[in-house]
Amino acid sequence: MSHPLLQPDKWISNYSDALYAYALVRVNDSALAEDIVQETFLSAWKGKDSFKGDASEKSWLYTICKNKIIDYYRKKGRDIIQPQPIEGKDVSDGFFNEAEHWTTADAPGDWGIDYQQAIESKEFYKILNGCKKKLQQLQQSVFVMKYLEDLDSEEICKALGISSSNYWVLIHRAKLQLRACLEKNWINL
Repeated sequence: MSHPLLQPDKWISNYSDALYAYALVRVNDSALAEDIVQETFLSAWKGKDSFKGDASEKSWLYTICKNKIIDYYRKKGRDIIQPQPIEGKDVSDGFFNEAEHWTTADAPGDWGIDYQQAIESKEFYKILNGCKKKLQQLQQSVFVMKYLEDLDSEEICKALGISSSNYWVLIHRAKLQLRACLEKNWINL
């Protein structure tokens, strides 16, 4: 019998839109986001008897959804032809330091954007999603897993079957391409 805190009959009305928005930002594909939400509800239904109530129903569903997204990128990572690592390319080759932060000399300037304004925020995320779509599949996977799913580099390397040096090249290139795309399509309009 399922935990009394769970209300499966209300999952769709209470959480489907929010879970869909959460998934869509991470996968950039509306049909795939819908599938992930459906898989989330199906997995939750199948696992409802094992729900212990340590987290809220909402947190539990988001965790399942997050795991479905990670599973998607894991599978996608196996299906992508892995690029050969670039020898001699250092993470801190002038743009980023070892902590993955921009160096002082190459940090983007102040973009003069008030991110508290909802309309600008919506417009920004629309452009960011468009820029993410321009990344190579493996770069997009690494970027999403690192910055949207907050996984550490070791977890990402293991999930995607890539080396640490390959990870650093991919994240480095993704950051540079996203910066260039955002500056072209958002900042310098």
